Amino acid sequence: MVTVYFYTSSKIDTNLLIQILKLMKIIIAIDGYSSTGKSTTAKAVAKALGYVYIDTGAMYRAVTYLALEKGYASTSGIEVKPLMKALRQSEIKFVYNPEVGFAELYLNGKNIENDIRSIDVANWVSEIAKQPEIRTYLVNLQRKMGEQKGVVMDGRDIGTVVFPNAELKIFMTASEQVRAERRYNELKSKGDNTSFAEVLANIQHRDHIDTTRKESPLKKADDAIVIDNTHLTIDQQVQEILSLVNK
Repeated sequence: MVTVYFYTSSKIDTNLLIQILKLMKIIIAIDGYSSTGKSTTAKAVAKALGYVYIDTGAMYRAVTYLALEKGYASTSGIEVKPLMKALRQSEIKFVYNPEVGFAELYLNGKNIENDIRSIDVANWVSEIAKQPEIRTYLVNLQRKMGEQKGVVMDGRDIGTVVFPNAELKIFMTASEQVRAERRYNELKSKGDNTSFAEVLANIQHRDHIDTTRKESPLKKADDAIVIDNTHLTIDQQVQEILSLVNK
């Protein structure tokens, strides 16, 4: 944890804090349940600090998209061996898009930022993410991305596995109902006609798999700070994370 001391007033000068953090180059790990706004919040925090944002959840979605595209995910299970071969032959990278203000995910040269947000990918991503070989491969890739620090990384096991020594760890949560409503509205705005009941069931299913899998289960790191954003706006979450650096 980074501690910054201010001697001018009891109230934190956010702009000064941001300038200090830009020089200090730390790792901010944001973990939590699905549809808690981790990615949106992490993007905003990274932008405020001038840091690199890495969406590890999107990386697992990219592998899921690859598995579905290749036919390696079906009711019979996950064909891990051929999927790993295809993954090693693939390129996953983030490319900054100045028009939207953040990096978008590319798989083998194709922008799949929208494709990976579909309900089909959502229904399979937890199954893909619990495969030990896939997690090991992506964790190593994520660690390389954060070697130089100055990153905000969100996911399920950033503070516990990927960067257990991260200077600031956040664990985000919210009620199931609110998370389902957020996800449902997001899908609806994109023209997806998935029902609310299906979205809620998907979130409950993912929560169960994420928290009970043997390999890197979703859990709060001992030194992580919990933010329940059931009744918080994105701006309130961002400001809270920035202010936590001083504690």
